Amino acid sequence: MSKYEGPVDVVTLVDDDGNETLYEILMTIDGQEKFGKNYVLLYPAGISDDEDDVELLAYSFLENEDGTQGRLMAIDENAYDEWDMIEEMFQAFMDEEQD
Repeated sequence: MSKYEGPVDVVTLVDDDGNETLYEILMTIDGQEKFGKNYVLLYPAGISDDEDDVELLAYSFLENEDGTQGRLMAIDENAYDEWDMIEEMFQAFMDEEQD
């Protein structure tokens, strides 16, 4: 589990050693109806738009009421239904971006 802090579009991930890394939110996914939680896709802050190979991070998340802090939770690698839904939503997002 990671902790995040920051405004709505930027997340600072803090690892177990206290190292901070800044990420931007690519998209959030409402999975409440099907899985009882929401998801977020993150990419490293400061990358240029022309980079082809960007590693995305996916987490489920619980946001505090004020929207500035919360908890990110790893998604079980064997949660195939969740990963399928995330992949479908990401692909739909990318298709819209290309249009």
